[in-house]
Amino acid sequence: MKKTSSLLNAFSAVIKRDLLLAYRFRAELINPLAFFVMVITLFPLALGAEITLLKRIAPAIIWVAALLASLMSIENLFRADYDDGSLELMVMTPHPLSILVLAKVIGHWLISSVPLLFIAPLMGMMLHMETDIIGVLMLTLLLGTPVLSLIGGIAVALTLGLRKGGALLAILVLPLYVPILIFASSAIDAAMTGFAISGHLSMMCAILFLAITLTPLPTAAALKMSLS
Repeated sequence: MKKTSSLLNAFSAVIKRDLLLAYRFRAELINPLAFFVMVITLFPLALGAEITLLKRIAPAIIWVAALLASLMSIENLFRADYDDGSLELMVMTPHPLSILVLAKVIGHWLISSVPLLFIAPLMGMMLHMETDIIGVLMLTLLLGTPVLSLIGGIAVALTLGLRKGGALLAILVLPLYVPILIFASSAIDAAMTGFAISGHLSMMCAILFLAITLTPLPTAAALKMSLS
């Protein structure tokens, strides 16, 4: 019982620490959000006042912008802890490293992706999306963005000790992001054409649960390799 309580305390402490650091260094918190808004804003400027075209491609624009914003921020998942030695202390704690890694990923998702969920409806209205389609978009983002952080964590752990690992990180991560992007786009397309979306959302839920279950262990192993 004491072990469980201690593990839960450590889990929550890691999340609270990351949130506090993000609050202190708010510029890093704003950068992915500003990037997300700028990428989406450029499309209406480039395509002009084609409302029908914007409405049709709006979900894809928002999802690709969210994916790129997540990729932009994922490199910082373990970087600060690696630089200041906190990561080595985390490895040496008696708690399972995979659980602490999961806490780090949850903290990253709260910092980098949750703000996008709040701004995405405004971006959808700017692109002339209908209200019910915006609801489906929000649901896909809620299910899909944690997967982006969980999968990205493995690639970040593998490239942590490398110089200029950003390009390699993108090469490793982007192919793994494709399935969640496909199912999210398919769900929104089905909603726009009046078909059922339950199958697509079920697949996204399955991918999310698999990612939560399977990714912390290889991420922890990759971190130990990077530190050795």
